[in-house]
Amino acid sequence: MKILIVGGAGYIGSKLIPQLLNRGYEVDVVDLLWFGNYLPEAAPVKQIDVFDLREDDLKGYEQVIFLAGLSNDPMAEFSPGMNFICNAAGPAYLGYLSKRAGVKRYIFAGSCSVYGYTVDELYSEESPVHSDYPYGISKLQGEQASMQLRSDDFSVITFRQGTVSGYSPRMRLDLVVNTMFKTAVQSGKITVNNPAIWRPILSIEDAANAYIRAIEASYEISGTFNISSGNYTVGEISDIVKATVEKQMETHIEVEINHISDYRNYKVTHDKAVKILSFKPKHDVESIVQDLISNRERFADFDNENYYNIKTFRKLKLA
Repeated sequence: MKILIVGGAGYIGSKLIPQLLNRGYEVDVVDLLWFGNYLPEAAPVKQIDVFDLREDDLKGYEQVIFLAGLSNDPMAEFSPGMNFICNAAGPAYLGYLSKRAGVKRYIFAGSCSVYGYTVDELYSEESPVHSDYPYGISKLQGEQASMQLRSDDFSVITFRQGTVSGYSPRMRLDLVVNTMFKTAVQSGKITVNNPAIWRPILSIEDAANAYIRAIEASYEISGTFNISSGNYTVGEISDIVKATVEKQMETHIEVEINHISDYRNYKVTHDKAVKILSFKPKHDVESIVQDLISNRERFADFDNENYYNIKTFRKLKLA
């Protein structure tokens, strides 16, 4: 099978694509390479913008995956206009081209941020979505535009992903578990701004597995799916990071608790993905931290600006 992955040189793609190649898939990548290229040579990369693609560029691909766009709230708030272009119009345009080119399945990387702020409820895909902030709004728009294109001969799968964490060759240290690990190792301290808020956490290993399950699912399947490894309060995450680092690295870590309000608070169920896609997460926060410890020499320069999306994005926008 021939697959095109737009945004494939990013954090998730750099973990997913080697696994797809090992399973015998032929993978091509479109990416602007803002953060470099850590992909195997067997995955050719075309460095162009998604809006420069044309219908003929997508012919011959059986599936197309959208992993592109702005990836978090800081980037979206720094440039709201570009956020809506990349996260809403981008997937709509790529899905439109894919359907016209005869692609069989389109997969969109969305976010649980669409749920906004909830209070003590476990949200399914049927629960109300509400976000007042650019990132969550744009991700919902991208999801809705993608799902609107589905038909009997064009399968569409959209993921509402939890906060992805863990080691990737295209590393990020601006994700909650990764950030806590970094500060624990670098300064011996973890700062928690609001211990009570909930987050669905998604191991990058489980994320890659979710995309494989979607790629290999029957073409009769379409739909939106919550994807997570588990739900945690931020305070609980800090306790697990502290305990794991202290045990594995034989050091002492302090935890500083603040009580700063946060506009994101949600926990989700991924039962639908289990039942329909056979997505069965195998990881938790402890195993994510163990993975980071095992690979820490590969991203030892914690000050590398490429590990923080907003730093690189700000430089690109201001250049």
